Amino acid sequence: MRPENIRVPALPPMPGPDHGDCKAVASVLARVGDKWSVFVIMMLIDGPRRFNELKRMINGISQRMLTLTLRGLERDGLVTRTIFPTIPPRVDYELTDLGRGLAEPVKALGEWAIAHLPEIEGARSKFDTRNE
Repeated sequence: MRPENIRVPALPPMPGPDHGDCKAVASVLARVGDKWSVFVIMMLIDGPRRFNELKRMINGISQRMLTLTLRGLERDGLVTRTIFPTIPPRVDYELTDLGRGLAEPVKALGEWAIAHLPEIEGARSKFDTRNE
């Protein structure tokens, strides 16, 4: 018996023993994969919006959750917050260049979910009745 496939491509480097790369990617995916973050990003695709405008557009989000989501997106550099010195103060939220780069994949994922919702619901129903 002799080895025939001796030209095997090199494997990508394994994460270090502390799995720092995995943790870093996981934290980014947790932010961009969060349902409220996805909705906020989708609502900001067409341009800046005010806080209450976002709250009205995103059905079911509480004021606190919207605040936390916007703060997290701002911290990650995906959204900017601009305060206008008016009475009362006006605050606009807008996607940054980084956020706009993420907007297209997020939009595509949202559109895919909407398009395939009936199939997914049917599969869930079938699975649930089979496993009762």
